[in-house]
Amino acid sequence: MSLFSLLGAVEIGLIFSLVALGVFISFRLLRFPDLTVDGSFPLGGAVCAILISTGTNPWLATLAGTAAGAVAGLITGWLNVRLKIMDLLASILMMIGLYSVNLRIMGGPNVPLINETTLFTLLQPDSVADYVMRPVILFVIVVIAKLGLDWFFATERGLAIRATGSNARMARSQGVNTGAMILLGMAISNGLVGLAGALFVQTQGGSDISMGIGTIVIGLAAVIVGESILPSRRIVWATLAVVVGAIVYRFFIAAALNSDFIGLKAQDLNLVTALLVTVALVIPQLKRKFAQRK
Repeated sequence: MSLFSLLGAVEIGLIFSLVALGVFISFRLLRFPDLTVDGSFPLGGAVCAILISTGTNPWLATLAGTAAGAVAGLITGWLNVRLKIMDLLASILMMIGLYSVNLRIMGGPNVPLINETTLFTLLQPDSVADYVMRPVILFVIVVIAKLGLDWFFATERGLAIRATGSNARMARSQGVNTGAMILLGMAISNGLVGLAGALFVQTQGGSDISMGIGTIVIGLAAVIVGESILPSRRIVWATLAVVVGAIVYRFFIAAALNSDFIGLKAQDLNLVTALLVTVALVIPQLKRKFAQRK
């Protein structure tokens, strides 16, 4: 694998580590099966791309994409908490609705950003190649997001969100407003996904309506792979595991697709993902069996 391909895998892995952090919050902390991710990822990208293409500052466009993702998660939580729609069904309804919303926002199937000023061109020094600088910028953003989550989930409100996911009845008996915690947790989760979408379109040169397909699978794969590498119940190590899992996942994908002797092509991406997730799920079982035999 060339240096260009390696840095490209790290770049995409860092972007999807934000998705994985969002999926970790909804699936692991809140125990909320959220498929909104497949819609909030392109939503963040669509909002960011259309704003940048109309001359908006890239920082503001990125924040707007993040806020759009948070609103999508908030609506999903509202459908579940206020309208009493089953969590999985509420997220599916939101995911389906966002497809049309994203088309409306972009005014078509895609928005190009090839010649536009993005967050990365603003921070790009002339002496450093763009394919080297982009992973550095993304690394800083991911570290800030991870440390922010570590701090937040150690606060009283963060602990209330974790308690809601662990045992909602017990949390209510302790005076926790579990409905409000679900709304807040879903907003944070999809806000991170929206941020990932906004950064993704700026690295790929445009937004496309199909860019969200399979996002939830990638997020879950990163979470599962990360938990297999660094199993821990402490939130600091759990978020680190998710970030590492996303990067390792993209590295294996890139290695498989760039290995000529294997013969895999771009259309085999989903197959490689399925095999990788299967291996990640089997490894903990093998570890337990080995420990029992010892």
